Amino acid sequence: MEIYTIGYTQKGAAQFFTRLKDAGIKQLWDIRLNNTSQLAGFTKKEDLPFFLWEICHASYHHFPLLAPTQDLLDDYKKKKVSWAEYECRFRQLLAERKVSDLIQKEQLEQPTVLLCSEATAQHCHRRLVAEHLASIWGDLKVIHL
Repeated sequence: MEIYTIGYTQKGAAQFFTRLKDAGIKQLWDIRLNNTSQLAGFTKKEDLPFFLWEICHASYHHFPLLAPTQDLLDDYKKKKVSWAEYECRFRQLLAERKVSDLIQKEQLEQPTVLLCSEATAQHCHRRLVAEHLASIWGDLKVIHL
């Protein structure tokens, strides 16, 4: 089984939706804390479900449970904590939230992508979420679009 991740920054709509369509994505999990900002452009919560369905025939789901807390995000963005500290705290947060009890592997039977804003997955919580789910189920391959 596979799980995909994608960020929308540094991508135009054509590139973003083409990547989703080419990967055969059938559901998008929005794991952003803030998904209504004008900066989100074509990925704003109000618009994205329409575009996903019309272009990819994919569904939209918001999973704030998989987002960092505002305090943690602010600490990282304001450089109060390093990436290593952020990563450690976010992994602890996923464990505290008992994500493994709330998300079932069967929910990923359709090709699923985790959405966040960062251009690459290297320093993004979407990679940490995907790795967390892979560590729980073992046979989950993570693919970054």
